[in-house]
Amino acid sequence: MKQIYSLFFLFLFTAGFAQAPANYYSTATGSGYTLKTQLHNIIKDHTVQSYAGLYVTYETSDIDNFFENDGSVLDMYSENPAGADPYNYSIAPAQRCGNAGYNAEGDCYNREHIIPQSIFNEASPMVSDAHFITPTDGEVNGIRSNFPHSVVAIATQTTLNGSKLGASTTAGYTGLVFEPIDEFKGDIARMYFYFATRYQNTVAGYNFPMFNNSTNKVFTNAFLSQLIAWHNQDPVSAREIARNNAIYARQNNRNPYIDNPLYVAAVWTTEPADTEAPTAATNLLVTTTTSNSATLTWTAATDNIGVTGYDLYVDGVFKSTHTGLTATVTGLLPSTTYGFSIITRDDERNSSVATATATGTTTAIPGGTTTCAFEDFQTIPGNATSYTNQTWSNSGITWTATDARTDQTLNLRALTIRNGSLTSSTVPNGIKNLTVTTQLIFAGSAGTFKLNVNGIEVGTIPYSSALTTTTISGINVTGNVIVTITGNSSTSNRVRFDDLSWTCENSLSTTDFNSNDFTIYPNPSNGNVKINFTDSNEKHQVQIFSVLGQKVFEKEYSNSSTAVINSLSTGVYIVKITKDNKSETKKLIVN
Repeated sequence: MKQIYSLFFLFLFTAGFAQAPANYYSTATGSGYTLKTQLHNIIKDHTVQSYAGLYVTYETSDIDNFFENDGSVLDMYSENPAGADPYNYSIAPAQRCGNAGYNAEGDCYNREHIIPQSIFNEASPMVSDAHFITPTDGEVNGIRSNFPHSVVAIATQTTLNGSKLGASTTAGYTGLVFEPIDEFKGDIARMYFYFATRYQNTVAGYNFPMFNNSTNKVFTNAFLSQLIAWHNQDPVSAREIARNNAIYARQNNRNPYIDNPLYVAAVWTTEPADTEAPTAATNLLVTTTTSNSATLTWTAATDNIGVTGYDLYVDGVFKSTHTGLTATVTGLLPSTTYGFSIITRDDERNSSVATATATGTTTAIPGGTTTCAFEDFQTIPGNATSYTNQTWSNSGITWTATDARTDQTLNLRALTIRNGSLTSSTVPNGIKNLTVTTQLIFAGSAGTFKLNVNGIEVGTIPYSSALTTTTISGINVTGNVIVTITGNSSTSNRVRFDDLSWTCENSLSTTDFNSNDFTIYPNPSNGNVKINFTDSNEKHQVQIFSVLGQKVFEKEYSNSSTAVINSLSTGVYIVKITKDNKSETKKLIVN
């Protein structure tokens, strides 16, 4: 049950408004998350400006009339409140980064999304909302990247004004965080609170370490405590009030946590703690499988407040989170049995017990042309934040990416390339058709993004932030595949890969053979196996293939009850037995 405020506390609320027009918050009369929803309804329909229009807004919203009072751009990441700034920018267009890029602090300034635009895929209106987008030195913007804001343990990088990048001290998060100087910690906290309120209708779907994938609370406990502490330690300043007024003149909406700082406690500290776990989902079923995927459905769980997500586990290992009642798991091995389970989460990350395990077996790779390999970027190096060469292996193929980073996630993991390439080791049986799923992100200026396979231009990547699947038919590549991005004219632009798949020729097939006519022992094995035939008078052809369709063993046995195969390498194989022009396959695991 929500707490009820005294009339005196409500009086403090109305008396605390600063600079807001009369009656602007007259409908904000509730408490807790009810109050947050009322504030959302007040500020949600703002006038959307263009991304380029942010620079126009900065001409009035982010001018230094408070520290040096010299009319320069006020940048929270370079401002030195106690003395001379390490460098200054005029608001003139000539000092913007543009397409030229930057090499060091002080070269140019651009636009910093306090809540990274990668989490909402550059969608409008978030991408151009000045309430949480500030002018920032280009080099420092790159250092901050898309890391959360919090307190740094030991700085690995320090900017000229003392902002720091380093390991997190926030409970439950061990990655890198960015810590601004004390003067602006409250400013940044109130930008987060604004975002959580203005975009209450969409924020639950944004994957970001500071968020808990909920509509109401939005933040994890630890990050919320940090933001509230910053809000209390660094009260609203005259600079923030002026900035709020200037943005209101352009966007026609306000940051309520600047106008009335008491709203922070009213929204986030007056809700009683929710300790009740949701029920478990029911009726988890594997409805369909392919050689590399499985589709699951389940019946909704319930919660006293509300279910916010379903965490999907494959063989006991977390795979992905879903808000609906169905999911497709990709990147699986053919002819392999998997166990799937679901854990339900609520707004406070209370967890249900796991569902009963649902099992499903992927199909064998059929004969002819088929999808014989898949790279869903689940095994690439994690949290690589700078553009370097990346190398990893998946399903027997080694990949090398140039000018790439891996921290800007999409569907849990993705590979991001500017003007670079993605190269595989030799692909068994070659490539007949290639499917590439890409997304253009951080688009700074229009250009042509060309997709090349082994030096041949095969398509273009649309100049938009939409997730695009491109299928290149009619190619016939042997050896290794090289996917290259060219034509990028700006370091601000980059292309994110979600997955690759391709077809090839293989010789696996299944017909009417009775699989009870042979057994494999032991399975799993240490690399030495026996195949026992029930009918020793027949002729049996034994073939063993890797999961990519590469033949690793072949021999014909006549008048024999046993086939012995030794020294198989660790991996998963398909054993194909042919008798009387009929074949059957079985899976073999070598540990």
